[in-house]
Amino acid sequence: MVKSWQLAGAGVWAVAVSVTAQWLAWQAGQDTVKAAGEQPAGGTAVAYGVLGAVLAAMPSGLLLLRRRDAVARVWVWAAAAGLVLATARFVPVPEHELYLSLLAVLAVLGALVARNRRPAEDRTVPAAIVAGVGLLLPWLWVGALGGPVETALAVIAAGAVGWLAAAVLAPAYPGNGLVLGVGLVLITASVGQPGANLAVFALAPAGFVVARMRGRAAVGVLAGLGVLGPLAFVGPEEVTVTLTGRDVPIWTAVAGVGTAVIAVAAGVVFRFGIPGRGFAAALLLTGAVVHAGAGQPGFHGDRLFVILADQADLSDIDTSRTGPSGRDARAGEVHDRLVSQAERTQAVLRRDLDRLGIGYTRYYLINALEVNAGPWLRPWLEGRADVGRVLISPRLRPLPRPRDTDDGPVDPAPGDGWNIAAIGADRVWSELGVRGAGVVVGASDSGVDGTHPALSANFRGGDDSWLDPWNGTRAPVDNDGHGTHTLGSAVGGGIGVAPGARWVGCVNMDRNLSSPARYLDCLQFMMAPFPAGGDPIADGRPGRGPQVLTNSWNCPAVEGCDLATFVPATAAFAAAGTFVVASAGNSGPGCATVDLPPGPYPDVVTVGATDHAGVVAAFSSRGPGAKPDLVAPGARIRSALPGGGYGEMSGTSMATPQVAGVVALMWSAAPGLIGDLPRTRALLTSTATPVTGPTAGCGAAGAGLVNAPAAVRAALEVARSDRPLRRGSWRAGCGPSPSGCR
Repeated sequence: MVKSWQLAGAGVWAVAVSVTAQWLAWQAGQDTVKAAGEQPAGGTAVAYGVLGAVLAAMPSGLLLLRRRDAVARVWVWAAAAGLVLATARFVPVPEHELYLSLLAVLAVLGALVARNRRPAEDRTVPAAIVAGVGLLLPWLWVGALGGPVETALAVIAAGAVGWLAAAVLAPAYPGNGLVLGVGLVLITASVGQPGANLAVFALAPAGFVVARMRGRAAVGVLAGLGVLGPLAFVGPEEVTVTLTGRDVPIWTAVAGVGTAVIAVAAGVVFRFGIPGRGFAAALLLTGAVVHAGAGQPGFHGDRLFVILADQADLSDIDTSRTGPSGRDARAGEVHDRLVSQAERTQAVLRRDLDRLGIGYTRYYLINALEVNAGPWLRPWLEGRADVGRVLISPRLRPLPRPRDTDDGPVDPAPGDGWNIAAIGADRVWSELGVRGAGVVVGASDSGVDGTHPALSANFRGGDDSWLDPWNGTRAPVDNDGHGTHTLGSAVGGGIGVAPGARWVGCVNMDRNLSSPARYLDCLQFMMAPFPAGGDPIADGRPGRGPQVLTNSWNCPAVEGCDLATFVPATAAFAAAGTFVVASAGNSGPGCATVDLPPGPYPDVVTVGATDHAGVVAAFSSRGPGAKPDLVAPGARIRSALPGGGYGEMSGTSMATPQVAGVVALMWSAAPGLIGDLPRTRALLTSTATPVTGPTAGCGAAGAGLVNAPAAVRAALEVARSDRPLRRGSWRAGCGPSPSGCR
């Protein structure tokens, strides 16, 4: 006979191992996200789920072999059911609808195999509804549903899991809370993708609620409603370390803890009586009121980014037109051609979507549509001859309250800008009298604090200098701090490389996670700004587009992009004569780590980072090929932060705007170079100061450290002589050695 302490030990072991395995599965996935910006391969999550189920069931299996104990048999079957459900995680995390479908199929098959022929009693079903809705209440408050199809599939999958739990746990009726609680944990441990599924462990105390009930139907209802929260009310790809502050990961944890507390409370209450139908109806109404009032009602599912097969050919654009008027003329021609191409080639697809009643957003900078449908529509779209490829366009689910931000220590004074002296920008101001006047820099980032004293004076203003596609704000604002800091390094007074330049801004990542469509919203705005509330296609003003773009962002697979996503966009900017600067990324020191768009593109200048010692920072990405093109200071850079203060940040994000600022200085000093991308790029690279050292392998430094006075003097010399630069033959204004430029 199995002793009670042996069963208790096996049960505690099963829960502890299950929790640990699922936590490690999430951690392994997040390591992949941080290192490569990609969701982990599904096999990793499956392996952790399978291994966790096997290890969790080992003590119970030994007891079953030695004593043929009925409780141990139930736990072994429960672990086997959890193992089967874990295999659904082979489906990639962004394909949540497919995952839910497979989960439902596996749960139904498992329930059929484990079915029990005893009739299902249902007299405690109302009580199960009471307990189940109670477990859902935290999710109804802090969570948000995905798309309609995704939500329907979540309900079906949760129901199937409930049926499976009822079938597997049938031999334990009537039972004690420990037996049923452990069984629920073993079955549901791998229900949901890693991260979100950790909340299902709140079902452990629900076993004591189950113990007060009679009948499989009641237990199935409780189990199904218990797993519905993490399946339906949180996007699995949003439980990630990339969302910082009080964002989805924190609220998911809050809901899980709240569910556990309610389960414990329900177990205590149910000892004194079983609620009836009236109480169940009242609680259902309460849940609806909570979700509609304090929650985030409606559907908030991911969309599809559909890139058409026919992209515009801009190779015949006359790029010899330079200077302010020449660049503006090129930008206008590029804009008109792109719009015409999109209008013509999107017509049939738009007509078909209209017939289906499916909404969409048109784009022209990339010939694409963002379609208001989830992955269920993807096969039909990918099978069309006019569609090139289809990407997921993630949509962040809303939060119960605004996200907290922590920008670190904020000081009232700018402090020492060592980076300005390191690249010689201060010498350009004092010796050449050039500060960037006449040039407009465009910044796509988390936003900009437009009231900051270092940035307010040189905001271009007007009705077409700010766009916030996330929240629709009409004046520059930054809820994160990253964008204010990067723009400050480009054009901020007292802290920026080109403080005389003006700026325009756009919010392309509101909560440190974005999508192809949101990035493209801002890129289109930079190509042809339009008035607030206007139509990007009909109301675009290419002549008002900024001449220089600073982009301290990249779009990894976790945000829906592939390597080629923005190739048409940067090619269009090159044809229009807009100088695009982009960050290399912070995945160093390994080689071939400049691998996220738009960093690897040949028509952008990609920037790595150096530290105070003048060597390439270890975090700076490098390779493949000739990327990055240049480096600039990127370690502990002091710049503006929201609220009027200043603080330090590190990364290639901080280095990138300094190169954009140098280009603004060059074009301010020699306006005839505006739009002349090949010569400007050659001047930047040929005048750069070589960087050597132990971290400079894999081409980590590119042509070297950007040298502002050398580059501006070279631009002035070329403008005076109006002759092309022979790359590498001389260093204009620097003297016989690189040290002459310092």
